Amino acid sequence: MAGPGFYLFGNEEKKEVLDVLESGYLSRYGSENDPDFKYKVATFEKEFAKYIGVNYSIAVSSGTGALLICLEALGIGPGDEVIVPGYTFIASISSIIYARAIPVFVEIDESLTIDPDDIEKKITKKTKAIMPVHMLGNPCKMDKIMKIAKKYNLYVIEDACQANGASYKGKKVGSIGDISAFSLNVFKTISAGDGGVVVTNDSSLYEKAFGFHDQGHKPARMGIEVGERSIIGLNFRINELTGAVALAQLRKIEKIILTLHEKKKKLKDAISGIEGVGFRELNDEEECGTILTLIFDDKDRAEKFCKKVGTKTIYNSGWHVYNNMENILGKKMPTKINCPFTCPYYGEKVEYKAHMLPKTDDILQRAVNISVGVVDEGLGAGFGISILSSDEEIVDCAAIIKNAATEIF
Repeated sequence: MAGPGFYLFGNEEKKEVLDVLESGYLSRYGSENDPDFKYKVATFEKEFAKYIGVNYSIAVSSGTGALLICLEALGIGPGDEVIVPGYTFIASISSIIYARAIPVFVEIDESLTIDPDDIEKKITKKTKAIMPVHMLGNPCKMDKIMKIAKKYNLYVIEDACQANGASYKGKKVGSIGDISAFSLNVFKTISAGDGGVVVTNDSSLYEKAFGFHDQGHKPARMGIEVGERSIIGLNFRINELTGAVALAQLRKIEKIILTLHEKKKKLKDAISGIEGVGFRELNDEEECGTILTLIFDDKDRAEKFCKKVGTKTIYNSGWHVYNNMENILGKKMPTKINCPFTCPYYGEKVEYKAHMLPKTDDILQRAVNISVGVVDEGLGAGFGISILSSDEEIVDCAAIIKNAATEIF
C-alpha cells in the first residue's frame, strides 16, 4: 500500500542517507565552510525547482504544511473564501480552515477534477483564491481556471500533491498558478516517507513562504542567521535525512512517469470496449498515470463490479470525498477561538452538509479507481497493479476486470 516511488527505494536512497549520517549534519543547516556538510535539502530544492520549471522551491515537512504555507504567503485569512473541489484529500480543506478562511465547495466533472463552470457560479465578493486540485495525477483544466482567476482578480493555489510529474499543455503542474504545493508522503509519485514542497515564480511570495516555514527567516540561509526576521513564522522545516531520500527519488521521477504510462496503457488497452464502462476524462495525456479510473453508466453496476473484485466505488472510498469528512461537516474544530465558522467577519452562518454537490455525488457513485502506481485503499485503489507488475500480471488484472464487468451487465 504505497505510491510508485516507495516501490523503487534502493541503493540510490541508501547512498544519499549514508552520506548524511557519515557527515554528522542532520539539520538542513550547517557550516558552508565545512566539506562534511552535504546540504541535501538545498540541493533537492534547486533540482526540484528546475524540474518543475519555476524560480523557487522550499522543501517542507508535509503536503498539508505546504498548502498552509501557500495560503499564508498570499495573506489569506479571516473574511476570505477559497474555492476548492468536493473531491480532494481532506488537507486541501483543513489547510484553508486553519488559515482562518472559508472553504467553498465546488463540483467536479468527469475528469474528477474541479469543474470550471461551477467555479464561476460560486465566486462572491469574499472570494480570494481558487485551489484547483490535480486529483489522482490528472491536471485540472488550468487554461479555463487561469482565465477565470484573471477575470475576477483571484489567486490560484495549485494543489499538486497527487500529481508530481504531470504536465498540462507543456507545463509541469505547479508552475501555472501563483503558488503551489506538492507532497512527498508514502502514497505519492516520489516519496520521502513524509514531506512536501512549495514552489512559486514570485520572489515576494517565496520570501514570505520561506519565512513562514522557518520562524520568519529570510531565504536562503545555510547556517545560523543573526539579524532581523521578516515575519512571524513557524517551523515546517525538513532535515537532511528526509532531503537525502527526496533527492534520490527526484532523480528517478522521469523513469517513474514513463514506466507508469507504459503499464497504464497496456492495462487500459486490454480492457477498452467493455459495454457500459468508460474512463475518466484526461485533461492532458501527460498526467501521472498513477490511477486508471473506470466510469460506469450507472451506480448499481459500479457497486456490483466492486463486490466482485473486492474494492469500493470512489464515493464509498474514504476521506477524499466531502460526504465522508465527518469532522468537516460537523465543524469539529479543537477550539472556538478565532474559528472561521464563528468569526464575525463572515456575518452569515456557513453550512456544510452531505449531498450538497449532486453532480460530484453522481460521478463518484459510478467511478472506480484501479491502481497502477498508487496502491491505496483510502483512494478506493486497493485493487489493480503496481509499478512493479509484470506484463503477465497486467494481463491477469485485465481479465479479472473484463470478466467482472461483463458478468454484471
